[in-house]
Amino acid sequence: MSDPLGLISNAGGPQNLPRPMQGQQSRPQGGADFKKMLMQNLNEVNALQQDASQAAEDLMTGKRKDLEGVVAATDKAETAFKMLQAMRNQVMQAYDEIKQMRV
Repeated sequence: MSDPLGLISNAGGPQNLPRPMQGQQSRPQGGADFKKMLMQNLNEVNALQQDASQAAEDLMTGKRKDLEGVVAATDKAETAFKMLQAMRNQVMQAYDEIKQMRV
């Protein structure tokens, strides 16, 4: 019979883990990239919502005649907001899972 966990148990445990050098703090890689990506998405959604609002206002004041363009801009802004909201919900769910972890 083979031991399915044999490779894991032969790894040596925590004593064989690499340790950070003294004086250096280990920092997660990509933290600034996530912030940059999140801010970029927030700005894009904000711009889409402002464009849709401006298009609706232009339609009401008579500056714009194409109803289809206004509906398309509004739908695009709504879809982008729903995607952003779904991303926020996933981040909050991951945060809650991390809070529940026992150390």
